[in-house]
Amino acid sequence: MCGIVGYIGKKRTSKLLLNCLRKLEYRGYDSAGIAVFAGGELKVVKCKGRLASLEEKLCGESLDGTMGIGHTRWATHGEPSDVNSHPHLSRSGNIAVVHNGIIENYMKLKEFLLQRGYEFVSDTDTEVVAHLVEYHYKGDLVQAVTATINELEGSYALGVICKNNPEEFVAARKDSPLIVGLGEGENFIASDIPAILEYTRDIYILEDKEVAALRKDQVKVFDSHGIEVKKNIFHVSWDVTAAEKSGYEHFMLKEMHEEPKVLKDTINPRIKDGLVELDNIKISTEDLKNIDKIFIVACGTACHAGVVGKYIIERLARIPVEVDVASEFRYRDPLINDRNLVIIISQSGETIDTLFALRESKKKGARVLAVVNVVGSSIAREADDVLYTWAGPEIAVASTKAYNTQLAAIYMIALDLAYKKGSIDIETYKKTVEGLKDTPRALEKVLSDKDAVQKFAAQHYNAKSIFFIGRGLDYALSMEGSLKLKEISYIHSEAYAGGELKHGTIALIEKGTLVICPMTQDYLMEKMLSNIKEVKARGAVVLAITQQKNIEEVEKAADVVIPIPDVDSLIAPIVAVTPMQLFAYYVAVQKGCDVDKPRNLAKSVTVE
Repeated sequence: MCGIVGYIGKKRTSKLLLNCLRKLEYRGYDSAGIAVFAGGELKVVKCKGRLASLEEKLCGESLDGTMGIGHTRWATHGEPSDVNSHPHLSRSGNIAVVHNGIIENYMKLKEFLLQRGYEFVSDTDTEVVAHLVEYHYKGDLVQAVTATINELEGSYALGVICKNNPEEFVAARKDSPLIVGLGEGENFIASDIPAILEYTRDIYILEDKEVAALRKDQVKVFDSHGIEVKKNIFHVSWDVTAAEKSGYEHFMLKEMHEEPKVLKDTINPRIKDGLVELDNIKISTEDLKNIDKIFIVACGTACHAGVVGKYIIERLARIPVEVDVASEFRYRDPLINDRNLVIIISQSGETIDTLFALRESKKKGARVLAVVNVVGSSIAREADDVLYTWAGPEIAVASTKAYNTQLAAIYMIALDLAYKKGSIDIETYKKTVEGLKDTPRALEKVLSDKDAVQKFAAQHYNAKSIFFIGRGLDYALSMEGSLKLKEISYIHSEAYAGGELKHGTIALIEKGTLVICPMTQDYLMEKMLSNIKEVKARGAVVLAITQQKNIEEVEKAADVVIPIPDVDSLIAPIVAVTPMQLFAYYVAVQKGCDVDKPRNLAKSVTVE
């Protein structure tokens, strides 16, 4: 959510800030703005809408300074408007602030400031920060920002510039991601690596309540007591083209086509001599004797990967698994102890609800294993163990390749636990390992045959309501297929267990209703065929997704069948989800939706 950038150096600042903000559009936003120190003054230009609107507003403005901050805002406090857009100025206009997060005690701070003559022009919590920094400013901007954050409750990533400090600007963070980019004669801040990758590959990852002071030729980092902290440089190794469209119409389409490669990158290095090796994660046979329950905690798409994980871990490792939505987890006072393993799943590694669930779990004594995509992210740093998914940067808001790699990681965790526990026979173990290794080839086939999905989407993109039904692993798969469609096409969609139809849902089926049925579980095939007959009898149009070997049988019941290669039923979710991702994509394209940046959504949710 929201994007922050900052720069100090010799380049044309306004142009650079806009370029960096474009790389953060995927995070979701409804307004944008920049503040630049130019001609001895702080000049702010901001507006509601997309960056194109900001660029138009900047025409004719002279903002060619050497220091500035920029922001794309996703509204939390106060509606999207020019006034509520960031950056926000202090009372005197000497200080400008950009902020990602939520200041929970802003009303109390606002009262304090109002009593001292400060006036507020916006409805945001961020304006409090600008005034509070000015209140504490006595010539030392680092000290003023440090004093300010020590009074803030909630989450924040801050960029602060001051007219009286033209050679330095300051950044700070807590529970919201912020990095410092290290250049030659220039330095940067950003919410995420793609924003500054064009300019530098060396970064500092700020920890909670750290304050960074940036000059063009140096960066110093301090803790909340003002004591300097020595930071290690993190070098970004992935190619800058990984964050570009590379000729594809949308990032989402590009990222789906990357699924075979990222699965190879995630799976192959962890298979050695036919056995799964989970990097440096050492969960021994003895450790397993002391684990009597596993919790999987995540949000959105990652949570759906966790539901698949529940089926797989329970089936292979025979350990009870409970899947929790992270935003609900800590508020229900979960019964966790030191005999539990908590698996945290997050693409960004910064999802705030999931991060808080991790902390709650550790506080109660559980061992935490994180499955994340971003190296050095907050969740990766705070977990006891981390398994990276190696999906590379995922720019589209709707997750595709990250989901497939999360599934692959979960399968490998399940296999490792089952092998050490002795709950799986060697034949099943080897068959499943080989099935995992074969998923990239199967996905290449699915993507090469995507025209059938595109044709079906073109025929049904005007649907008002779409239902996904499945049984077993296919029910877990249906949840993700339905979410993907909702996210980017704005069509109402729901996922139901096939057996639940007759318990109420079938009342919603009428002539022409589209029902999508993943059918990859051989032992549940007859049950699903019966469910298709039930909805067909009420006038539904049915699209089925199944292995090639089942085509002839399924074609007798469904209107259209999308085949996937013959893969083991246990492995099928990794392959069968892609046709549903493609369907959502082509429906959204037909409807003219903004596929990569759907309305009201953000890539990384860093506020509760």
